[in-house]
Amino acid sequence: MKEFVNPALVPKVKLYTGEEIPCVGMGTFGSDRFTPDEVSAAVGGAIRCGYRMFDCAACYGNEDQIGEVFHQAFEEGVVERKDLFIMTKVWNDMHDRVEESCRKSIADLQCEYMDMFFIHWPFPNYHAPHCDVDSRNPDSRPFSPEEFLKTYRQCEELVKKGLIRNIGISNMTIPKLEAVLPHMNIMPAACEMELHPCFQQQKLFDYLVAHNIQPIGFMPLGSPQRPERDMCPEDVADLQTPEMKEIAAAHGVHPAVIALKWARQRGQIPIPFSIHEMEYVSNLKAMTEDPLTEEEMSRIATLERNNRLVKGQVFLWEGANDWHDLWDEDGFIVK
Repeated sequence: MKEFVNPALVPKVKLYTGEEIPCVGMGTFGSDRFTPDEVSAAVGGAIRCGYRMFDCAACYGNEDQIGEVFHQAFEEGVVERKDLFIMTKVWNDMHDRVEESCRKSIADLQCEYMDMFFIHWPFPNYHAPHCDVDSRNPDSRPFSPEEFLKTYRQCEELVKKGLIRNIGISNMTIPKLEAVLPHMNIMPAACEMELHPCFQQQKLFDYLVAHNIQPIGFMPLGSPQRPERDMCPEDVADLQTPEMKEIAAAHGVHPAVIALKWARQRGQIPIPFSIHEMEYVSNLKAMTEDPLTEEEMSRIATLERNNRLVKGQVFLWEGANDWHDLWDEDGFIVK
């Protein structure tokens, strides 16, 4: 018998729409290290342990397998569709065909509608699956507010058609947001972004909160199992820092649990991935018991190292200097 955490005990986060959603979700990007069958099996196990939010994406290459798991859970009465909050994303090569992308994901995931639909990256710069970090697409180009809004307008139509309930944005920056937010008819409900103790993105985090956009943090553990192409010698291992180890020891848990507690108490929704049942349960329990003290939260706040792990090199365009140009670090959109 799997250990079960009652979803009713997992705290909720309220979106600006008034909808309440779980404060933790499960990512389904296997970091190129797990097969679609392994990822979908993990989703099935997580549902049975009490997980109710799942973050998917067309480009992960596993939505049809995950859909079979959702279908089985619905058929067996483990959950009803309304019990799950399912998210997916339009990939860069489908920015002109958003409805087609959305309908395919809904069909693959066998979920009738999408609770949250993200624009995965803010530009249509495509890269092939599993490509090398040095790979470049000659058609790549800088961010265009006009192009982005054209894609976003299609998402707004999906809300009107009842295909999606909330629009999400992802991998954005403050300059990009300032260029497009004033022109939106339906505001985004969430922004998915890289967030972990050594990469806290405080200015962007505060900007989103001020605009009633819920931060959702991917790589909440610093992603020690991310693809090798995303690893650089200067990267910091968040969970190996002395502070995280000491706080974990004080609570008698793994540093990963501390990272999730910090995320929850700070106000973002973490979406960790695991294939192990014991970790599903500990991730949920991290949300429900033994909170961090104010002193521990303050100590983790000092761990900021600007340790961006997903640098996005494969999305660079001709004429760009390096990956820093993707992130508008000087306060303006780099062309």
